[in-house]
This record gives sequence, C-alpha cells and structure tokens, in this order.
Amino acid sequence: MDVFKTKAYGATNSIFNGLSEMEIERHAPKADEVHIDILYCGVCHSDLHQVKNDWHNTIYPCVPGHEIIGRVIEVGSSVSKFQVGDVVGVGCMIDSCGTCPACQEQEENYCEGPVSWTATYNGYMKPQNKDFNTFGGYSTNIVVKESFVLRIPEALDIKAAAPILCAGITTYSPLKYWQVGPGQSVAVVGLGGLGHMAVQLARALGATVTAITTTKEKQAAAEKLGAHEVLLSTDADAMKAHELKFDFILITIPDAFDVNEYVKLAKRNGVITTVGLIGPYKAPLNNQEVAMHRRSVSGSIIGSIAETQEVLEFCAQHQILPEVEMINIQDINKAYDKMQDEEVRFRYVIDMESLKQEA
Repeated sequence: MDVFKTKAYGATNSIFNGLSEMEIERHAPKADEVHIDILYCGVCHSDLHQVKNDWHNTIYPCVPGHEIIGRVIEVGSSVSKFQVGDVVGVGCMIDSCGTCPACQEQEENYCEGPVSWTATYNGYMKPQNKDFNTFGGYSTNIVVKESFVLRIPEALDIKAAAPILCAGITTYSPLKYWQVGPGQSVAVVGLGGLGHMAVQLARALGATVTAITTTKEKQAAAEKLGAHEVLLSTDADAMKAHELKFDFILITIPDAFDVNEYVKLAKRNGVITTVGLIGPYKAPLNNQEVAMHRRSVSGSIIGSIAETQEVLEFCAQHQILPEVEMINIQDINKAYDKMQDEEVRFRYVIDMESLKQEA
C-alpha cells in the first residue's frame, strides 16, 4: 500500500511535557476512502486526558484531534457521496465492526464488536493490539472511510463548526434519545465546551433550560447562550430550592465529581445523564435518592454517524455555533494549560494552515 509522510503534532510518551511537531505516515485512499486536507481542528478536553494517559490506554505516539473540518482532495474509486472540493467533517470515529446489532441499527458508537469502534486517534476503543494506532486531526491531512465522513452544511461557518463533531453530538444524542422537547425542564451542569453546546441545543429543542455552574461570572454567558435561569451549585439554599425540579439533567463535567447532589434535583421519573466523564464518580451513587423517586442515572457516549449528520443540519437550521477561539498549532501547549485551568471559553480551534506553513 502506498504511504506518504505528513506533518503532525503529538505526544511521544507518557511522561507528558507537551506536544511537539512530528512526522507520521498516512496511506493513499482505498476504493472506499476519502483523502481530506484538514483546515480546522477543535481542541477537546479528552485530547488532554489522552495525551497524558489519564485513562491508562494511550498508545504512543499520540496525535490527538477528533473535531475535524477539511476539504476533499482525493477520493477512492468506489466513493459516491463525496467529490474533490467538498467541505467535510470527521468526528470521533473512523470505523466500526459493521456487523454487530448496534452497527446494524446505525448506532456505531455502541459497537459491540471485539474491539468496539475505531477512534479517530489512539486506535480501537478496546485496544487489544498496541501495534495498531490511528492518528487524529492535529495534522495536515487524513484518510477516512467514506461512511464515516460527514457533509458540512453550507450555512455553517467552517471556522467555528468543528466542535459540533464532538461537543455538539455528545450533547445532542442524549437530548434526542430521551426526547427532550417543549414543556420539559432541563438542567445543564457545567458550562464548558460540552455544556455551552447543550444549552443552545436544549433551548432550540423547546425545553426550559437552567445552566448549573460553580462560577457566578458565567451567568451572563449562559443567558446569552439561551439559558432561562442560572443556578450556582455552590449555593446550598438555591440547590435545595431546586430539588425535584428537572425532567432531564445533562452533566458535562469532564473530571470525577459527586453525582448525588444533582440526583436530588431530578423530578420523579427524571433522568440524569453524564457525558464527558469517562471513569467512576467521585463518591458512590446513593441509590436511596434514585429509588425514592424512580429516577434514572445513565451515561451516553458521542453519537452515531447518522445522528452527527443530523446535529450538523440542526445547528445549521437553528443558527447554532460553538463559541471558539482560533489558535495556531504552535500555541497548543499554552491552550492545554489554559484548558486545564478552565481559562478557555468555550472551545479552541486550531487553524491547520499554521502547521502547513511552518518551515
């Protein structure tokens, strides 16, 4: 198979001291694959977790990036949905087994195959062979199977749209699955990259939206995004007053936290769904609070390819965009520091031209 070299930024080992420029190999597109020139790539909190091996599954070298916007520069012989010049996107997945019940029902993000779905970077979701790796969007180009490539609607600003491919779909999928809509009260916990998309999406779906944050300074931003109310989780009296108030609670906190204080806010038959956190809660779940009001505590991970295309179209229709700050790839380590210190609002996007022009 023909291979070619491409520039990238990544981490070389688990002793994390920042990302640096490196050279990786891509293969020429197969019959069913699309070769994409990467224009923009979002910076996700999971990128930081992965390069630091916080989940103890990182395969090095690790080239992050799963919020990719680019332009098609070459297509395989059997590709029919895309042609050279199309503006396209690539999200968190680039393949799945295709044969399990989940894949057959177009829910590739819950692939039940032996290695689950193939991540855009870091190989299989259930790594069995660390000789197999994949490299993400912190690079100049990528080659992806046609069925995992998304079409970017013309109404979306491609400089800002990249985070829809992770932050957007990760919050849209549970909102859709639990049929959030008019007449429902929804709480969004956390107002970062995921949370700021969730507020906009839930509002556009017709729900009454409360943003829950630890930071009073985020109140104006939350209201601008469409929140009807802002609740400070540090205000014990206000939290008490909101018990049994919400039909659906979407928690977007990316690190370990105590879920029990949010369970109390759900109505009888209410649903609490955690996205963003991959790992245990900070304290065990108190099932008494769950059982007494027949509440449900659940999880959700990204969304299917069909759902991702759907949320792109939904955002175009409702004029929803992530709020982004554009950076050059050379500033990625500073961006990681600010992201870790919660100093970014709300999402960094890398202009990949900065990597292509670097001598």
